[in-house]
Amino acid sequence: MNEQKVTLQGDTALEASNRGGYSRRKFLGLAGLMAGAGIVTLGSCNRDESSSLNLGVDLGSGDVGVLNYAYALEQLESAFYKQVTASPYNNITPEETAILSDIASHELAHAQFFKRAIAGAGKVIQDLTPDFSSIDFSSRASVLGTAQVFEDLGVAAYNGAGKLITSAVYLELAGKIVSVEARHAAIIRDLLSNGSFANLGSLGAFGADDAKGLDGSLTPAQVLAQAGKYIKEKINASNLPTS
Repeated sequence: MNEQKVTLQGDTALEASNRGGYSRRKFLGLAGLMAGAGIVTLGSCNRDESSSLNLGVDLGSGDVGVLNYAYALEQLESAFYKQVTASPYNNITPEETAILSDIASHELAHAQFFKRAIAGAGKVIQDLTPDFSSIDFSSRASVLGTAQVFEDLGVAAYNGAGKLITSAVYLELAGKIVSVEARHAAIIRDLLSNGSFANLGSLGAFGADDAKGLDGSLTPAQVLAQAGKYIKEKINASNLPTS
């Protein structure tokens, strides 16, 4: 399988919508989200100097660090769904194609949104290189199984990072995004096992509490321990806030 470098700076949501057949209404909705947050310019993506010291890609500190953390995860998801839609698995149905295309457009919009938001507040981390060598993109079970892990992990990551954000604006935006990630997780789960979309019983590893009806919450260290195997660069989260 050919590995792909995540390159988002030259890939606008409109261009993606034109290539993937997304509707104008979808694009306008995504663009509205970005414009509503006052994001109008695209920042540069510089390689973090700490990489040369083998400390990994430094996410930074404070709210910018938390946003970079979310951006790293969104880069990973966006690259994954880009590959899924570019080379669909065997015997994919039209319904599955539509669902995965919708998710791909959401994840691309999320990644671009974070990149622009961070550029207006601090230093953006570099483009990351995905490592999807463990995924068989021709296999439905492999693709949807990985998608389920990414989506459930993403929900737990946003839930765990909420308390680390000091800006009410950023916290509100994170809440809007995690709710979309939860919708993704539900539909992926249902594709794998019809009727299981609301099942929290199998999410104990992500911190969910089925008895209380609570979704999972994981720390950045816990999330990166799982997500790291899909990213070639080492991610340095040591400067993130802890409470």
